[in-house]
Amino acid sequence: MNIGIVTGASSGLGREFVRQLSRQETLDEIWVIARREERLHALEAQVETPLRRIPLDLTKQASFRTLDGLLKETQPNVRILINAAGFGKIGAWKDLTLEDCDGMIDLNCRAAVDMTQLVLPYMGKGGRVLEICSTAGFQPLPYLGVYAASKSFLYRYSRALRVELLGSGVSVTAVCPYWVKDTEFISKAKKTRNSSYVRHFPLASSEEAVVRHALADAKLRLAVSTPGLVCTVHRVAAKFVPSELMMGAWALVRRI
Repeated sequence: MNIGIVTGASSGLGREFVRQLSRQETLDEIWVIARREERLHALEAQVETPLRRIPLDLTKQASFRTLDGLLKETQPNVRILINAAGFGKIGAWKDLTLEDCDGMIDLNCRAAVDMTQLVLPYMGKGGRVLEICSTAGFQPLPYLGVYAASKSFLYRYSRALRVELLGSGVSVTAVCPYWVKDTEFISKAKKTRNSSYVRHFPLASSEEAVVRHALADAKLRLAVSTPGLVCTVHRVAAKFVPSELMMGAWALVRRI
């Protein structure tokens, strides 16, 4: 059985990945993983590919034991894995709770690695892994510090894993978008004691464009997908400009 697996499938980029996968890929099932099962029910009406709803909280270790059991029982051929679950919080260190910090690290880092480790044995030649990182991973970002660090971790992990898998026929693409305007990410990121450090989100992309670009780049088996002009320029600049200057530029941009 050929399947795709998408985490964070109840909203935002994860949900849009499911929609576009259903149109573009010939799959027997898409396994959709998220906490909010009612949203996964709603998603079924929007796609033609059969969905297997797997309501799991990926910040809980028990969720991975459940998923491990499903994989062993089903023995699927996973054609594509998309780790889209994640969140960020805007604020200074004093504005974030321990729950905020631990949640970002758990979901953005550990959960993505654990998912990848569990699923890779079920992927064969032609398989694709998309790790949804962020342009935030290209540099330190004060007032988005934990989030940016978590995405830097995922970006570096993705780049290293890609090399480890050379010759296996499985590719890994680090997807690094800029702000996405039509998801819940920004509204959730602002729910802290003080999120005024980032005033506006200019030139934000749409989820449809980000996902379309990311899937096209993954088909080309690119190491990194920067789905938009801003994140592409950011990626190039971060290779040459010292971090201190990049943080200075961020201090100006976040006040726009």
